[in-house]
Amino acid sequence: MDKHRGFPGRLPGTDFQFTLRRANKDGATELTQRIRYPDRRPPDKRADAGFMQALWEHFGEEPFVRGNLDAGRLSWLFGREVIPAEDPFDPASYEAMLRIDVTVARQTFPDIIGDG
Repeated sequence: MDKHRGFPGRLPGTDFQFTLRRANKDGATELTQRIRYPDRRPPDKRADAGFMQALWEHFGEEPFVRGNLDAGRLSWLFGREVIPAEDPFDPASYEAMLRIDVTVARQTFPDIIGDG
C-alpha cells in the first residue's frame, strides 16, 4: 500500500479520518458511491470539502494511486468528484488509480477548485 507522504491524516480539529496507518490484513475496503443527501450535517459537509481540498492540493489534475486514502472518506466523493483513472478498475485494490473530475469538482466545490 502506497502511503501519501504529506497528505493530512484527518480534518484538523476533528475525528474525520483521511488516511490509514496500515493496510487491512483482509484486503482493501471496496470503494462505493455513497449518496450525499442535501440535509447532511454541516460537519460532514466540511469533512467532504476538507478532503477534496487535500486531494486537489496534493494531486491536482494528475491521476493518483488510492494507497492509504480512507475508503469511507473517498466513497463520499467516488463516482462524482473522484473517478477511476483506469479501465478495468478494481474498487477493492490499494493500487487502484483515481483522478479528480475537475468539471464536477469545480461545480460542487467552487471555492476549492476555482475557475482554473
